[in-house]
Amino acid sequence: MFETRLSSTSKAVQAHLETVFQDLPPSELRDAMAYATQGGKRLRAFLVVESAALFGISLEHSIWPATSIESLHAYSLVHDDLPCMDDDDLRRGLPTLHKKWDDATAVLAGDALQSLAFELTCHPKVSQNPLVRAELALSLAKASGGAGMVYGQSLDIAAEKTQVPLSLDEIKLLQAGKTGALIKWSACAGARMAQEDVGPLADYSEALGLAFQIADDILDVEGDEATAGKRLNKDESAGKATFVSLLGLDGAKQAAQDLVKQAENALAPYGHKAESLKEAARFAIARKS
Repeated sequence: MFETRLSSTSKAVQAHLETVFQDLPPSELRDAMAYATQGGKRLRAFLVVESAALFGISLEHSIWPATSIESLHAYSLVHDDLPCMDDDDLRRGLPTLHKKWDDATAVLAGDALQSLAFELTCHPKVSQNPLVRAELALSLAKASGGAGMVYGQSLDIAAEKTQVPLSLDEIKLLQAGKTGALIKWSACAGARMAQEDVGPLADYSEALGLAFQIADDILDVEGDEATAGKRLNKDESAGKATFVSLLGLDGAKQAAQDLVKQAENALAPYGHKAESLKEAARFAIARKS
């Protein structure tokens, strides 16, 4: 059931992105943007759609912020893969954008995808209430910028240069920005659209985001590159501290499981309506890519 819903959301997002790209001028830039947004789990989009459904908001409205977060996430990956950042050759089983085109095209495609994310968030079809759209855009700006995702990436880069490995608390701070901030925005989007309390979904998403990153660290050690579609063992090669290096493999797995339970408990106010979100938390640590 969960995988069916996840796949359905993924297809809806892909179709919506293709429609949006048709409105852009035909160009290499548009092709690169489309290339960067294909594939992936679409977990962030799923969180938007399912959190909106908790409050009776239909896909007709939630598809816009769902597509928005996938556009912004794609931008972050394109820039993260650049030679000046992680210098990766493979993403989602395909050549990274700067390898398929060049560095300049990757920078520009990332820039355009970031702008597109806010355009989609502010689209009138998101909500008839302009205050709802404004709050979604403001919160997305905070989640993605100098106190959110980009801040986390800057801490990650700094960690590669330091001679002293990060502590567990420092890694949690880094990941709360780099990975957790956009996951939190996604899960809270439905409450914001409904102008309801974001508290339970914020608690849920903070636990989910941390569990997701721990699972990534585990995959970096145990995963299969062909299945993951990207280079693995990067952190160990770079000598970076991770949840696995600090907690051990078994300790990291237990921590991820504990966080999933924490995420599930946070959804108690929504009862059975939140079952798909609980399944998303379980999926976050069971995935192979």
